[in-house]
Amino acid sequence: MMRISTSWMYQQSLSTMLNQQAELAQTQNEVSTTDAINVASDNPVGAAQIVGLNHILAENTEYTNNISSANTRLSTETSTLTSVGNLLNSVNDVGLGAINGAMSSADLSNMATELTQYRDQLIQLANTPDANGQALFAGTSNTTTPFVTNSDTGAVTYAGNDQQSFTAIGTGLQVANGDPGSSIFMNLAAGNGSFVASANSSNTGTLVVGANSVTDTNAWSAATASGPINDTITFGANGTYAVTDSSGNPVTDSSGNPITGTYQDGGSISFDGISVTMSGTPAAGDTVSVQSDTASNTQDVFTTLNNMIAALQSGGSATSIANTMNRQLESLNQAINSVSTTQVAVGSRMDTLQQQSTSYSDLGVTYQSALSDVQNVDMATAISNLSLQSTALQASQQVFAKVQGTSLFDYLQS
Repeated sequence: MMRISTSWMYQQSLSTMLNQQAELAQTQNEVSTTDAINVASDNPVGAAQIVGLNHILAENTEYTNNISSANTRLSTETSTLTSVGNLLNSVNDVGLGAINGAMSSADLSNMATELTQYRDQLIQLANTPDANGQALFAGTSNTTTPFVTNSDTGAVTYAGNDQQSFTAIGTGLQVANGDPGSSIFMNLAAGNGSFVASANSSNTGTLVVGANSVTDTNAWSAATASGPINDTITFGANGTYAVTDSSGNPVTDSSGNPITGTYQDGGSISFDGISVTMSGTPAAGDTVSVQSDTASNTQDVFTTLNNMIAALQSGGSATSIANTMNRQLESLNQAINSVSTTQVAVGSRMDTLQQQSTSYSDLGVTYQSALSDVQNVDMATAISNLSLQSTALQASQQVFAKVQGTSLFDYLQS
């Protein structure tokens, strides 16, 4: 017969109840916190998964916040550029109207006043701040006023830098959240972007240089292959003309023949793959220069407006004003194209932000579900276990109390 000591029996009963109490306490904690894992020892593998998933979710939240901030800034830039584009189109309308030779000096003065207002509005738009008070078009510079006006000359200088600022929207993925004002408003190619054709200010005839463009890219590429061109169209009597290069040598066609001819009012002169349309009557000795070095010959949009204003206020001849306005309208068109190109780029970035935001939203649901599977307790099971464990503990306590009260006298009395 095996003897069981009273102390051993007590110890076993106590150990059983303590274990049951521990299990009950853990289940009660799970029910109250809804967490299946409260300390790493509850489930080391699950705890590691929770840490990893929480890290991913935190990253997603940070990137989502970055996307929201970048999207707000780019939205502000989009609306500002739309306003700039509308303003420049209005300037273009005024410039085209000024070319009309029937305009009186009062009309021209009123146009100059209107353009002055447009210029001031343009400067204000170029200095637009974002939601945080930082200049939209200052690059990465902290200046709040990137475009500064000289009160004496009216010239506008750029105080920002040429760098783009970026926002991290994913691991190894960045999106530009702005554009430097130098690329939009300042460093604009002169003329039509390929060359500048302009009448000499000393001309005495009524010749006006109008629209001009590259009509044969292969011929133009061949003409500029050895470097920029600096040609001159010189008129003789009765509209005859000849084209010479910067050294005074005749410019020739593909067959080696000198470029010469007779200009007719409203016609055009073509050579080296370009066409220059003109109107009016040139006087003998009048010249038109054609320069292709537009890379170094740049003009900011503020100077363009200032030149237009000065021409309208000059009191010059209709021919002089028309020639000046035509050249400035070409430069203005470069500014309009710059704004349009930037708008397209901003729209593309906003599409990227939207796609990335949608991706994070979908991933967030997936990761949150995975985290819930690991971290959250099954409440139905937990409550059922809680009831069973509570009942079992109570039963153990009752049995222990019954056994504890039993003695040899109880046995003899029975």
